[in-house]
Amino acid sequence: MGMSTHNSTADSRAGSHRAGSDFAALARRINAAGLLDRRPGYYTLRIGAIVAAYAATWTVFAVLGDTWWQLVVAVILAVVFAQVALVAHDLAHRQVFRTRRPSEIAGRIAGNLGIGMSYGWWMDKHTRHHANPNHEDLDPDVAPDILVWSERQAEQAGQTRGLARLIGRRQAFLFFPLLTLEGLNLHVSSVRATLNPATKRRRLELALLLVHFAGYLGALFVVLPPAKAIAFLLLNQAVFGVYLGCTFAPNHKGMPTLTAEDELDFLRKQVLTSRNVTGGVVKDVALGGLNYQIEHHLFPSMPTPNLRRAKPIVKQYCAELGVAYEETSLLESYRIALRHMHEVGEPLRSGAH
Repeated sequence: MGMSTHNSTADSRAGSHRAGSDFAALARRINAAGLLDRRPGYYTLRIGAIVAAYAATWTVFAVLGDTWWQLVVAVILAVVFAQVALVAHDLAHRQVFRTRRPSEIAGRIAGNLGIGMSYGWWMDKHTRHHANPNHEDLDPDVAPDILVWSERQAEQAGQTRGLARLIGRRQAFLFFPLLTLEGLNLHVSSVRATLNPATKRRRLELALLLVHFAGYLGALFVVLPPAKAIAFLLLNQAVFGVYLGCTFAPNHKGMPTLTAEDELDFLRKQVLTSRNVTGGVVKDVALGGLNYQIEHHLFPSMPTPNLRRAKPIVKQYCAELGVAYEETSLLESYRIALRHMHEVGEPLRSGAH
């Protein structure tokens, strides 16, 4: 767990000659069950509920006025922001609309305007993640930045005097505190992306981001005095970052990482690097369906409510092929991820290069 798949996936390569047919056979079972069909009723209710919660939270904020009780509103708004982000995720995967244009329009409204996240930047990053999950060279989610995700990355970071080396030594202990900055990082990365000429519709994206920031900050400093406005801002963004991080961290962290030496077919590449989180309906809502990470990676356009129904089909099929299917509880997934981060940081603590 948490090391290159050179050993852990060697047995699965024996069947690589049927790589194409393995996924095709599973896809036929999924299609036969109708699990790729759109779910307009579900998304109408879900999006309607989130829009109502968004409007209601800001209304309560305006009515409460100058009071420290606004810090409770800051936490609630952070949860609503995270749910908007999860809807934007579904829009990017065309789970809601079949075609690109309505998905992009709704995605920019939810992402850029709703929560200050560049839809185009996030979609590009997430698409590359889906194409090569947990690949040390190709997945931006495991690219070494201030955290390292493999011993190889730790050894490389150990040859520098940068922030990655300093933080990497204690990254398991710092992971959750660092998540409080993820909301800020999302905003900064979004604005930076719109300044890149390669970003599509970047002027529109930047304009929507600026409208969001102006409305958000304007509301805070008009309704609240500076001290309370800043406290609201910091708490809201910190909880937003932690929520998002806790939603995505269980999915791949602590699972095998891939390098250029690994040659896996699509099905094994997606399944062996992903982890499901067990639980009921409450967890499905809280995690936006990402607790069915294996099914989501195999069928990214599958509507969220169908993932639960797809799970027994995928799990049985993996058992037939002898492909490991990983699932655990939410708390255990965090423990595994943190243990992995601590283990791969050993070269930085020992000074080994």
